[in-house]
Amino acid sequence: QVSVVESGGGLVQPGGSLTLSCVASGNIFRSYIMHWYRQTPGNERELVAQISSTDSTNYADSVKGRYTISRDNTKNTVYLQMNTLKPEDTAVYYCSARTLYGDYWGQGTQVTVSS
Repeated sequence: QVSVVESGGGLVQPGGSLTLSCVASGNIFRSYIMHWYRQTPGNERELVAQISSTDSTNYADSVKGRYTISRDNTKNTVYLQMNTLKPEDTAVYYCSARTLYGDYWGQGTQVTVSS
């Protein structure tokens, strides 16, 4: 069993910044493909960003240029740096790990962008 734990959510004003962190257990974290998703009530879960085992990245068009995903394999941690936040970025953000043994999800962390 791989545990996935997100942290760093909170309330931020429009135009502000926030960084989320995600820690995943395992001795082969460097091989995991890591993802950030977000979801609002009544909507499907949306893929925001992903980073591969070779540090290749992909972003949703809605966040491209504003968000940066990165990983630190020495800490088993993936980050999501969010800049120039908009009210429509408000959601529960989920971290997931695609591993040799399957896909694992965290509990989510709330991000609210509001004045």
